[in-house]
Amino acid sequence: MADDPLRLESPSGLESARLDTSPEGRDIGPTVKHRSKSAARPGIAGTKAVTRALRIARAFTDARPEWSLAALARELGLTKPTTLRLLMALEHDGMVVRHEVSGTYRLGPAAIELGARALRASGVANAARPEMEALTRATGETSSIEILSGDETVILDEVQGGHLIGTSPAVGTRWPAHATSTGKVLLAASLQHDPAAIRRLGRPNGGHLRRITPRTIGTVRRLTAELKRVAKSGYSTAIGELEEGYVAIGAPVRNHVGAVVAAISLGGPSTRFTDSRLPRLAKQVREAAGRISERLGWMSDRL
Repeated sequence: MADDPLRLESPSGLESARLDTSPEGRDIGPTVKHRSKSAARPGIAGTKAVTRALRIARAFTDARPEWSLAALARELGLTKPTTLRLLMALEHDGMVVRHEVSGTYRLGPAAIELGARALRASGVANAARPEMEALTRATGETSSIEILSGDETVILDEVQGGHLIGTSPAVGTRWPAHATSTGKVLLAASLQHDPAAIRRLGRPNGGHLRRITPRTIGTVRRLTAELKRVAKSGYSTAIGELEEGYVAIGAPVRNHVGAVVAAISLGGPSTRFTDSRLPRLAKQVREAAGRISERLGWMSDRL
């Protein structure tokens, strides 16, 4: 147990569970067991390590997706050794990952998978699933439902198309938002209530964005113009921007008050997503997004 980072943060009552006698030699096993059970109740000291670990996990937000050890310790009011031990425990289980060069931490694949499962169990992904299945049946192409996390999109759920050439299941996968159809839809919604959000994407590189292919939008200025077009048309396309030869169409999903909470997409190779077929597919994607929004309580006559 000595190498368990969480164990080091356990209160004295739980640490003594490793002993079987008192200083006087009296057997205290039953007493320790009783204390351990009591400590499991909310508000008792035995939950301190878990509570601190959860506070660390919740510190990773869209506005602050990465933390250094020192900054995180200051933010949470913890010592650096305590914060490090908890981060080590979270990293061991894949809940956070550490950047090898900068040393900063961000949420890891286990956290993404856990969040995706939670969202599939209720809410957006649950409402989207039947419409995605219907869209894929109608088009034969792969559909997905995605949300925005910082400057990336996260796939909550995906329905595979029936073609041999297509995409692989990728629930929990993150993609740069500016290079995806869903990301453009979600960034366009962000632009309307937070104009500075788009500028922040390019701030680390002097207004430039990471190019993934030659067709990826490479500047904040071009992206802003594209997002305004997306907001006006009600859908977006990403043609060879995430991967050469891959095309995707995205449309916004709204909740009961009209806020864009996710985006649905349809994607496949450019050989099937031809210029002549794109308008029809875009219409089908928009209609599917509208029906998902209705399931979430949005009035269809407002779409």
